[in-house]
Amino acid sequence: MDKAGIGSLLIGLILCVLGIYAIWVFLPGVIAVVLGLIGIVALLVGLVLIIFGILIIKE
Repeated sequence: MDKAGIGSLLIGLILCVLGIYAIWVFLPGVIAVVLGLIGIVALLVGLVLIIFGILIIKE
């Protein structure tokens, strides 16, 4: 292995550990964000299905 590969592996491991720690510390906020994103995705899928249905009906 070269130095760049070892360096990127170590930095990646450190960032993963810091990310897991941040998720653990801010768990209620993370849960709120995930639920909000699920709501946004549901809204967008619903809008796409409405538009798709309107286009099918017009044909």
